[in-house]
Amino acid sequence: MLVHNADVAAIFDQIADLLEIRGDNPFRIRAYRNAARIVGEWGTSLQETVKNSGALPRIPGVGKDLDGKIREILETGHCALLDRLKSEFPPHLTDLLEIPGLGPKKVRTFYKNLGIHDVNGLYRALVDHRVAGLPGFGPHSEERLRQSVEARLGKVRRYKLVTAAEYARPILLALKKVTGVREAVIAGSFRRMRDTVGDLDVLVASDNPGPVLTRFVASEGVERVLAQGPTKSSIVLRSGLQVDLRVIPVVSLGAALVYFTGSKAHNIALRTLAQEKGLKINEYGVFRGDTPIAGTTEESVYQALGLSFIPPELREDRGEIQRAAQGPLPPLVRVEDLKGDLHSHTRRTDGKNSLREMAEAAQGKGFEYLAITDHSRRLTMVHGLAPEDLLDQANEIERIRRNVPGLCLLKGIEVDILEDGTLDLPDDALSGLDVVVGAIHSKFGLSRSDQTTRILRAMERPHFNIFAHPTGRLIGAREPYDIDLLRVLRKARERHVAFEVNAHPERLDINEVACKMAKDEGVLLAIDSDAHTTGEFDNLRFGVGQARRGWAEKKDVLNARSLEDVLSFLGKTPQRG
Repeated sequence: MLVHNADVAAIFDQIADLLEIRGDNPFRIRAYRNAARIVGEWGTSLQETVKNSGALPRIPGVGKDLDGKIREILETGHCALLDRLKSEFPPHLTDLLEIPGLGPKKVRTFYKNLGIHDVNGLYRALVDHRVAGLPGFGPHSEERLRQSVEARLGKVRRYKLVTAAEYARPILLALKKVTGVREAVIAGSFRRMRDTVGDLDVLVASDNPGPVLTRFVASEGVERVLAQGPTKSSIVLRSGLQVDLRVIPVVSLGAALVYFTGSKAHNIALRTLAQEKGLKINEYGVFRGDTPIAGTTEESVYQALGLSFIPPELREDRGEIQRAAQGPLPPLVRVEDLKGDLHSHTRRTDGKNSLREMAEAAQGKGFEYLAITDHSRRLTMVHGLAPEDLLDQANEIERIRRNVPGLCLLKGIEVDILEDGTLDLPDDALSGLDVVVGAIHSKFGLSRSDQTTRILRAMERPHFNIFAHPTGRLIGAREPYDIDLLRVLRKARERHVAFEVNAHPERLDINEVACKMAKDEGVLLAIDSDAHTTGEFDNLRFGVGQARRGWAEKKDVLNARSLEDVLSFLGKTPQRG
């Protein structure tokens, strides 16, 4: 049985949810939450590791009890603890957690006080105005929740990029081994690097579809086969993710990639342009009458339409076609352009690795620099740092810096922006740091005016370099807080503050629209991992995807610059190891 890391993480998240709904020990709940996050983003397959070596790797933050449960899940696909917990509650109670803004504590309140056990029941209670009388709820919060529930009832489930990538990998690897397969690619919104995907579109170039289709429907983890024809098939995985396969002739690979990558709006615009030129375009090629004139490569398709090549991330019909008609599009930033990371955590606060381990992992990635930015004291739950702790960590950075050649460790902090716009630490504590990352971790529900004012005031502080996860969203869990983004961007430009593109798959904040706004306003982007483990540096690829969707070039990204240029932006002088 194939068990992905994401499957283990999902089970641990469900256990944590049910424990919290039950009112269990918060430390036990946090242990499962942390384990879910770490396992879900572990860089290699745990099942493959156990199969090859007979042992699990050492996973920071995962003790003997959780280690045993990981093994149980890898061997059986199930966890006895989760089965017991599920038996204590109605089967659809946890569906409520898919509604943005609802956590286990609120679900517990609905369940205990109103007997609500599914999304439809919650909607009826909201329509009847029975929620407003509960602790922590009023008429306004009830109305916002009603709108969220209505949106959820009409929404198809979507999957985070990192989850979709894990499920896609073994399918692609298996299909590429089939004799006669020239290429196998995930197309659709996944290839365009949208922050979430509804399903996966697999495109295989082969002139012999039969063996490809046979291998596809036999993929491990298939729950059911929805359809199977001579050149296409659809399956549903145990996770609920639908995967659609299309096998196309090798000669049509480029045209099929354009067609099945989309977006729908981009494809419609291409068809309109083709018609204006007396041409026809479809998944098999570009035709003049019945004569094919392009289609083997994507470049040939765009060239036949009088366009330069358009990268997949830009194919949203947001001006990319008009720009491509004028000449080559600007070269978008790439993962290999990044020279360092300006937002990372260690186990001094809520990270899972030591400072040395983070530094050595960054060195292994070929980074030129890494900023250590643990949380400030406001976040007591993660043992945030006070001024005296900062001094102690600075001394540790100095010691380690000398022993990690080629990497410059930067002293930093992720400092909380308080409700009134002040920072969680005084200016004299921040002045000795190389980089100050400011972030909001509370009071997400302030009005647009108050939230905007809060951020503008924070940016006035003399030591404020990067605005982290600027809209506060958690994909599928928390909507962005309401701010006047244009005003904030213009203040950032005035105050020489970079805007973060947080690459963590739960955030991907800011999104592509805000990235494009930042670029247009002349505000530098910082594509940061927000890594809490050594493996999370790999998430930078997702942040780069968001930045590319926002038309960002290498010159628009702070950490695509050399150490000297970054320190110049920060107003500091180089200190190499």
